[in-house]
Amino acid sequence: MFRSLIDFIRKIYGVNRFIALHEPVIGDLEKEYINKVLDSGFVSSVGEEVKEFERQISSFVGAKFAIATSNGTSALHAALLVAGVQPKDEVITQSLTFVATSNAIHYCNANPIFIDVDRSNLGLSEDSLEDFLTKNCEIRDDGFCWNRATKKIVRACVPMHTFGLSANLFEIREICNRYNIVLIEDAAESLGTKNKNSHSGTIGDLGIISFNGNKIITTGGGGIVVTNNQAMARKLKHLTTTAKVSHEWNFSHDMVGYNYRMPNLNAALGLAQLQRLNEYIQIKRDIALSYQSWGERNGFNFVKELSGTRSNYWLNTMLVEDREVRDLLLKETNDHSIMTRPAWDPVHLMTANTHCQRDSLENTNWLADRIINLPSGVPKNEH
Repeated sequence: MFRSLIDFIRKIYGVNRFIALHEPVIGDLEKEYINKVLDSGFVSSVGEEVKEFERQISSFVGAKFAIATSNGTSALHAALLVAGVQPKDEVITQSLTFVATSNAIHYCNANPIFIDVDRSNLGLSEDSLEDFLTKNCEIRDDGFCWNRATKKIVRACVPMHTFGLSANLFEIREICNRYNIVLIEDAAESLGTKNKNSHSGTIGDLGIISFNGNKIITTGGGGIVVTNNQAMARKLKHLTTTAKVSHEWNFSHDMVGYNYRMPNLNAALGLAQLQRLNEYIQIKRDIALSYQSWGERNGFNFVKELSGTRSNYWLNTMLVEDREVRDLLLKETNDHSIMTRPAWDPVHLMTANTHCQRDSLENTNWLADRIINLPSGVPKNEH
């Protein structure tokens, strides 16, 4: 039934073997960088490679500060804490996301509020956000946004750039500013994505990026928080290095901190990967265009970047008629050794989140029944 799609994917990747959804490209340069760190002995969280990786990422995205962490989830947790999220606070986010987004909110002993997404870019809908805040929230004399129903402070908002597509962050930022809500971008999947020439992660107060093994570049495990706020950056660095007070020999900690610093060994891998990041982005955009052109000729609907945005197309996303067709396509492609995946189960369905406030999530549920992600990594023959 889907033989033409299977043949086209094999044509893109030029192999008859198993094709992964997104796998890293590791070559001699990465081995050279890693061996240098191994020889230095500075393999843990102290070393020049971590500092240099932070400098290069901040330069690439156009942020003043970047703080490297052990993974994207720890980056988001730290960002939420620095944003002032406290136990019993509420944080607005989307349900169409990887579980780490809501998990990090729970780490703060706060509650997620799930708002619907936009079908066009799969990110948090600014219309749904405006509607929820208008109907449920108010700014009180203390300057905070209060949820009238739960009598809790809505402290932050975490939209996600889903599969590398840019959410409508400028519109979301304007709404958050009116309601005094800290805006934290979950840009885990969108390194290289731009909106009106602003890089994802830099439009809000804070942004986080992931460098997991399946991302556009990898540090093995790793993440980073970017911000233009110096005070937040200083607190992030302190918080993620166990809140250790700087001293030549003494070990003193002035608050509860976290051992979230990225190891030097991981940063070395990232520095090597960064040298080809622009090339990888272009290759992935070319693959996306191939998918889209083929889809137009063959009756398959691919999600495309919106006007004024530029996606890294981390994962190419196809929408099918319904869940039945989705599952048939998933089975046939995977049976032919081509890894395809549905979207994550919407996280509002998790037991940990069933008590959380939400809107109708109409688009979220509609999309979850129809999304299929296709192989989107850089072909090995491009390395």
